[in-house]
Amino acid sequence: MSDVLLKTEDLHRTYHQAGESLTILHNVDIVIKAGEIVALVGPSGSGKSTLLQMAGLLDRPTSGKIYIAGEDATVSDDEKRTALRRKYLGFVYQFHYLLPEFSALENVVIPQMIAGKDKREAEERAVALLTKLKLDHRLTHRPARLSGGEQQRVAMARALANNPKLLLADEPTGNLDPETSEGVFQMLTELVRESGIGAMIATHNMDLAEKMDRILELKAGRIISY
Repeated sequence: MSDVLLKTEDLHRTYHQAGESLTILHNVDIVIKAGEIVALVGPSGSGKSTLLQMAGLLDRPTSGKIYIAGEDATVSDDEKRTALRRKYLGFVYQFHYLLPEFSALENVVIPQMIAGKDKREAEERAVALLTKLKLDHRLTHRPARLSGGEQQRVAMARALANNPKLLLADEPTGNLDPETSEGVFQMLTELVRESGIGAMIATHNMDLAEKMDRILELKAGRIISY
């Protein structure tokens, strides 16, 4: 089980509001291993983002278990969960969330320095990642001067900068046109495979999903076979 990066057991998530209960996830059991890229598909409202929030330790399940690299994250306190996120997880969202006042290079350097790397080491890592993503000519440009596809590539570099073991991506190409989406997705998967990490990528694009190693389909909060 040493290659298992993410495992959930009988995961449930119910929200309570104004006397009403709404269960988003039911009995979700998934396993993501090192070296595989897994697509998470399903219609809007099926629970994809909620599952990614649970897997990323950004929200807690109502019941069930979550293991990150073999460690039980369900019972961990907030400090331990933050440490697990920093050690094992990288995130890419549909919107890039780059810091607008900093350059592409700085947006990738800053998370590394927060994690304890010195500036020179962080810059070397950032330049290497951005160059692989064909952004070496845009290092000093701020997000406002980058195209949508370029902004998302910077966000991908940032997510991978601290060498996570598992990448979680929520519609990472959802805001891009089809041609740009295809190119960005290809670069992302190449970087993931080169790194040997695991990835779970939520997408509505079945053409992209079918290029991944496996497909998990969520329907009404349940994982169904695909």
